[in-house]
Amino acid sequence: MNKKNIEVYDYASELIDKPRAHLKLCLSQDETGLKITHDNTLLMIFKLTHHGMIAAGFVAKALGVDVPPIGEFSLARVSTGVLFRATSIAQLDYSNEASFQLLERWLDEAESQRGNMPKE
Repeated sequence: MNKKNIEVYDYASELIDKPRAHLKLCLSQDETGLKITHDNTLLMIFKLTHHGMIAAGFVAKALGVDVPPIGEFSLARVSTGVLFRATSIAQLDYSNEASFQLLERWLDEAESQRGNMPKE
C-alpha cells in the first residue's frame, strides 16, 4: 500500500470490532479523491492518483457500489464483515503480484457476505 495515496482511519477498526449486520456508508468524491464515511466520520480516503483510484475502485466493488463521479456520492449498506474485507483491500500493495490473489479472494468473500442486501 502506498500510504501517500490511501488512508484508513482507526474508526474503521472500531466499527469492525463490534459486529453489526448493517452499516450505512457514504462514498463521496471531490477534486482530491474518494472519501468513505459512516455517520459523517471518515473511514478511508483515496487520493485522486493512479494508485489511489485503483484501490478505490476495488473497495467500492467490495462494498457493492460504483465509485461516484466527482461532486456526487453513493450509499452502501454492508455488514462489518464486508467492511473488514474492504479495509483489507484498501491496504493491499498493488505493485506486488501476490496481492491480486488476496484481492480476488476478498472480493469474492465480500460479494458472498453482501448476499442480496439492497443498495440505497
